[in-house]
Amino acid sequence: MKSFELNGKNLDLNSFKMIILNRIHVSISVLSVKKINSCRKIVEDIVEKNVVRYGINTGFGKFSSVIIDKKDTVLLQKKIVLSHAVGVGKPLAEDVVRGIMLLKLNSFLQGYSGVRIEVAETLISMINKNVIPYIPEKGSVGASGDLAPLSHMALVMTGNGKAYFKGKLISGKAAMNNARIPILELRQKEGLAILNGTQVMTSIAAVSLLKAANIIKSADIIGAMSLEALKGSLSPFDARIQKARPHKGQISTAENFLNLLKKSGIILSHKDCNKVQDAYSLRCIPQVHGAVKDTYNHARSVVETEMNSVTDNPLVFDNGHEVISGGNFHGEPIAFVMDFMSIAISELANISERRIEYMLDTATNDGLPAFLTSKGGLNSGFMMTQVTAAALVSENKVLAHPASVDSIPTSANKEDHVSMGTHAARKVLDIEENVEFVLAIELLCAAQALDFRGKDCSSPAVKKVHDALRSKVKFMKNDRFIHPDILTSAEFIRSGSLAESAEAVTGILKI
Repeated sequence: MKSFELNGKNLDLNSFKMIILNRIHVSISVLSVKKINSCRKIVEDIVEKNVVRYGINTGFGKFSSVIIDKKDTVLLQKKIVLSHAVGVGKPLAEDVVRGIMLLKLNSFLQGYSGVRIEVAETLISMINKNVIPYIPEKGSVGASGDLAPLSHMALVMTGNGKAYFKGKLISGKAAMNNARIPILELRQKEGLAILNGTQVMTSIAAVSLLKAANIIKSADIIGAMSLEALKGSLSPFDARIQKARPHKGQISTAENFLNLLKKSGIILSHKDCNKVQDAYSLRCIPQVHGAVKDTYNHARSVVETEMNSVTDNPLVFDNGHEVISGGNFHGEPIAFVMDFMSIAISELANISERRIEYMLDTATNDGLPAFLTSKGGLNSGFMMTQVTAAALVSENKVLAHPASVDSIPTSANKEDHVSMGTHAARKVLDIEENVEFVLAIELLCAAQALDFRGKDCSSPAVKKVHDALRSKVKFMKNDRFIHPDILTSAEFIRSGSLAESAEAVTGILKI
């Protein structure tokens, strides 16, 4: 696919990924152009007739009752961009910023925002030519939209601020000129329409869900390797058990494990086994990983709805030529599901760390050497990797505290309840990075343990993954600098190579 035609209603996580990561070009439908033009005509009629409407010829927030003289209504839009660009902190990642521009463009295409077609065309050009506004990550409270970060995007659209172009951070004006994109002159309502909305938190949420999908799948694969390494039982993955408690995620997790461990030696090892039950971190994988999947799929549904929503204020409606103020900018839906995702993704690291500890301790690892080293004492083996995993898990417990339970009044109490949705979305990315490292450590431990067991006991899928890892990280016979191994293992997961290795044998695993 060379391009994707947007119509305001047809974005999902897959098309979002194609556009922001694979850099598929975007275009807009003919019907969307008509909707934008029709809606803009209403705004221009209001301006011409000098009818008082919020955001067109009034001040903003607490100043909403202040009427703006007709001759100053264009200046008003320029001023709101300058006054609201107060973000601080590190810049948002390039993929997130591309997503922000995409989502803002998509919201305009439904024809409720009152902007000219030139505004949409500016965003199309910036996306397709990869002009990336410098947007500080902090400054939004998640209601009245993501005002501060979206202001930094608007700065570049109007030839101000800073932007990345061809890998260099330069002035917004230079970036637009170098990309041969006409600098936008804002007119009535357009500044407010660009600044108002949930596009920042939604883009961050979408990027986090793309990462989550890979993490969830990887957790199943690594968990299967650990199950083999610990000679765990496949009985808890029996379809009859899942049928008795038919949560979709639980069912799909059990199916994944049976698929991953098809033709595994652990099945034979349990033929005359006197072990009654495995520890929860093995036996309850379908229930824990499954609940994470159910949470992910709920969050995905909410985020995809938000991708195709109009969240600025006020909205302009063709029937009756009405301009209606509402609260679509409030980020509560995103705040809730991102807080939920923080909790869910954290649990994948929580249960992973327990499996790591299980493999390192001779009291629980069924005959493996202590800390997975054959010369314990002289060597410490993987002892300290569990400490790092424990540190990351504990950090996630802090990060997983819900952001949405907080609110702080702003704008002289006019905006008296806010969502903190952008905080909620941002911290998921931090948690996911920690989870990737914990899973990377479990992967290293499981591979080391399977080397001690003998790879012949492994299923074809696990052997494929083991061999792929070993092409990058060798068996640790004696102590060495482990930090690079953890980074390599994490990148093996993060890049999708781990999942690709397993799915070359199993086919697509379920989420």
